[in-house]
Amino acid sequence: MPLSEAPLIEMKNATVYRGDTRVFDRFSLTIPQHEPVAILGPNGSGKTTLLKVINRELYPVQDDVSSVRILGRDRWNVWSLRSRIGIVTHELQAHYDASATGLDVILSGFHSSIGVHGMLAGRITAAQRELAYTTLKSLDAHDLSGRRYTDMSTGQQRRCLLGRALVHDPDTLILDEPTAGLDLAAAFDYLERIRRLSEAGRNIVLVSHTTGEIPPEIQRVILLRSGQVIADGKKDSVLTAHNLQRTFGVEVRIAMVAGHYFTYPAASRA
Repeated sequence: MPLSEAPLIEMKNATVYRGDTRVFDRFSLTIPQHEPVAILGPNGSGKTTLLKVINRELYPVQDDVSSVRILGRDRWNVWSLRSRIGIVTHELQAHYDASATGLDVILSGFHSSIGVHGMLAGRITAAQRELAYTTLKSLDAHDLSGRRYTDMSTGQQRRCLLGRALVHDPDTLILDEPTAGLDLAAAFDYLERIRRLSEAGRNIVLVSHTTGEIPPEIQRVILLRSGQVIADGKKDSVLTAHNLQRTFGVEVRIAMVAGHYFTYPAASRA
C-alpha cells in the first residue's frame, strides 16, 4: 500500500503497558491518515498511551496475533516519523529552561529536542532559522522570537509549541488537550488557529476530555474509557448523553451551538 494511502495508525489486538500498568489489552483501532478525528476520555482512559504509541515512545507486547502499524509500517526511524506527524502537548511547556527564546522553541522541532543547547546549537542551519522565523510569523508570533519562553503567557507558549510541530510541515497534527491552562481569550484564539490549519488541508487529531474543544470540521469521535473504545463513529451519533455517561461516569446534557457540542450537568437547575 502506498504511504499516502496507509492508515495513520492501525492497531490489531495490541497489548500495551506503561510501566507495570496494562493500559490496552487486545486493543484494536484504525484511524485513516486523512480523516480528522477527536479522541475523548477521562484521565486514565488511555489517551496519552495511544499518543505515545503513535509517536513510537511505547511499543506493544510482541506476539503472533497483534500488530501496530504507523503509516503502514511496523518500524520507523523516529526522526522521519516526526517530520510526518506533529504532536503538540502542553506537557512540554514545563521543560524549557529560562534561557530559551521563542525562536529556540521552534528550532528545537528540527531535532525533537527540548531547546537547542550545546552541540545542537551548532547544528542549526541558516535555512532552519529562516524557516523557524517564518513559522512564527505565520502564527502572528514574530515578536516572540527573542522573548524568553518563561516570560511569555501560557497562550504565547502554546503558539510556540504549535510552531515547533509545524516546522517540518507535517501532514497530520495531533493536539493533546489544546486549551489546557488557557484563559478564555487564549483558548478561543488557539482553537481558531486549529480551524484555519484544518481548513488549509492539515489533518487534525484532537485528544481531549471535553467536547467543547472539538471544531465543527471534525466529524469522527472516539470515546475511550479504561483502555476500551466505548463508542466510535459520526459525531452526532457518538456524542449522546448515554455514551458520555458511560465514558465519564457522570450524567450530562448536551447542547449544540454553531457546530460545537457543549456538555453541562444533567441535574442543572433551569
